[in-house]
Amino acid sequence: MKFGYTKDYLTRRNRPWFPVVGEVHYSRIPASEWEDALYKMMMGGVCVASCDVIWIHHEEVRGEWDFRGRKDLRRFVQTCKACGLKLFLRIGPWCHGGVRNGGFPDWLLNGNCIPRTNDEGYLAQVARYYRMLFCQVEGLLHKDGGPIIGVRIENEYGHGGGLRGQEGERHMQTLAWLARDAGFDVPLFTAPGWCGAVTGGLLPVMGDYREAPWDAEMTESRHSINDVFMPLRNFPGSGLNNGKEEERTLDAERFPFLMAEMGSELQVTRHRRPVATGKDTAARSVVKLGSGANLLGYSLYHGGVNPSGKHTALQECRETGDPDDVPVWSSDSGAPLGAYGQYRSAYHELRMLALFATDFGEELCRMPPVFSPDNPQDPGDNTRLRYSFRMNSAGAGYVFFCNYVRHMVRPDFRDVRLVVPGTGKVLPPLFIPAGTFGFYPFDMPVEGGVIRFAQATPLCRVGQTTVLYGESVDATPGAQALLITREEALQAYKITLDREYLVLSGNPVLEGPGGYRILASTPELSLRVYPPLPKVPEGFTYRGVKKGFACYHKVLPFRQPACAIHRIGERRYRLCPADNQEADDYHLYIRYRADRATVYIHGKPVMDDFWTDGEFCVGLKRHGFPTALEVELEPLSQSAPVDLDQWPAMDGGCVCALDGVGVERILQVPLSFGETRFICCRRDDHDGCICAGDSEKTL
Repeated sequence: MKFGYTKDYLTRRNRPWFPVVGEVHYSRIPASEWEDALYKMMMGGVCVASCDVIWIHHEEVRGEWDFRGRKDLRRFVQTCKACGLKLFLRIGPWCHGGVRNGGFPDWLLNGNCIPRTNDEGYLAQVARYYRMLFCQVEGLLHKDGGPIIGVRIENEYGHGGGLRGQEGERHMQTLAWLARDAGFDVPLFTAPGWCGAVTGGLLPVMGDYREAPWDAEMTESRHSINDVFMPLRNFPGSGLNNGKEEERTLDAERFPFLMAEMGSELQVTRHRRPVATGKDTAARSVVKLGSGANLLGYSLYHGGVNPSGKHTALQECRETGDPDDVPVWSSDSGAPLGAYGQYRSAYHELRMLALFATDFGEELCRMPPVFSPDNPQDPGDNTRLRYSFRMNSAGAGYVFFCNYVRHMVRPDFRDVRLVVPGTGKVLPPLFIPAGTFGFYPFDMPVEGGVIRFAQATPLCRVGQTTVLYGESVDATPGAQALLITREEALQAYKITLDREYLVLSGNPVLEGPGGYRILASTPELSLRVYPPLPKVPEGFTYRGVKKGFACYHKVLPFRQPACAIHRIGERRYRLCPADNQEADDYHLYIRYRADRATVYIHGKPVMDDFWTDGEFCVGLKRHGFPTALEVELEPLSQSAPVDLDQWPAMDGGCVCALDGVGVERILQVPLSFGETRFICCRRDDHDGCICAGDSEKTL
């Protein structure tokens, strides 16, 4: 079998495999944008997509199946295959996902069965649903040459509803049997295992969210054990939950530690609206890596917009008995890639970790975590450095550290001297400033020698060169290592032409079926590339070599975009973007102070936002480049029962104001080389080429 697992890690072709997984909901993104969305995820280092298959999106009315347009599951799976991504289908039947009834159709809840139990009537409906899903993807499973390598059953079963104990285990086993009986013959069957959820013996995956917008409490989040390096896998929860490990039925030591649902976004609720940052997610990811995780998965990775229901809105809301009220349309809330594909800081932070996992993950899988006695276990301890080691049998490895905790003021740690466990080796003295996190290698073999120690974090390999970002590298003579800054690493993308190249670009780099493109939103493009490109790209000028990187520059035709604002009512505004068809897309960043904003185009609501940090995005291309949009605001009162990270400025205890609109004009600039074409030899997770040849040819 090509895919499998041991108690320590996933395997691919019988070798350790460290995948990076990104969650994307196809039914919340127009089908015409799937390809771009998946390629953006791939350039972020994601190699496996995961997606909820949402029952109510496909059978809102009993017997009326809808697999058209953005709900075309088969076409989405085929697009994943064309883009080179593997896929996990999360077939529920209950998924949560900020969806009405957790994804259940209303008719199911109003029928003669008891959902999420072993009731025969309910299981018969699930079997029917699974069979219909399999009909959509038949021939696209891994065994058939398709991208589907795994299926996830249910969501937080026994913890977030359903049965517990042995009855819950039997239910999960029954669901897995029904899925297999329907035809889902895949290598990996998984189930969420955090917070004591039952798994039915399936491969358990863990989750972690930095905050808990679903929590009923209206207080500042408490410190969490998820911010501490420790061997505990079955975490008791996230956000406000900092209790003891809950009752569980799985033996976590039989399975690898897979963090499949790191909360890279926070689907805010009407009553609780924490703001996520890229550093929040990246720092937690480093803690999980240092605690032994051998998979990083992010939920959501790409945001979306809810489809329209036939009879009801399809968002989670208290009116239907769901625990929370979420926006009617927006399913975004700070994902690394927003609902309109816009890039956020988390995308760049997580890309650095994903590049590392792609190139060094196989070695990392073979390195179990080691925890020193002076590493604090109390999440409220603010006096000691939090750190751990991962080492191989030869004593080489990484020291992980995290001196960043959300909403905690951490001290600087100076002249830190750490001892490598079991070796007596003392690492060079370290300065760990407040707000930093990462991992430093020691005795790391590289081409041409060894990195004895680096106060720098490995980023990737480019050919035979190991690239690190940080302060310093101590290596033996001849060791092929390249040191860049953290700021440069945040702009780093790997591309493959005749060989691998590292591109530093302040504008996103995107792969596609026609080659690479730069998504330009500035009047000038500057690229730094290691090693130098084989030819100067068309339209660029070569500006020599700086610190080992070849520099290329291009001036673009550019006119500053604008958007006129007209007040047309006490709480309503008309936005009129100018010249918006002279680019590939325009993003409007709407800045406001109010409880909620809703955007209308031709009188129809298309997007909404609960106020968190005062800005949200609407893309114009998706809506046909309209010449006018309307924004309606709902007032925010100082006495509103809402928990905000920071309240907006207001007069008289209330505010309802549109503060402005920023316009981002996006051009797609091809990275082309005239008549020269490159047949790339791109590595497929270190297991051979997925493109034939490694030479160039002229057409």
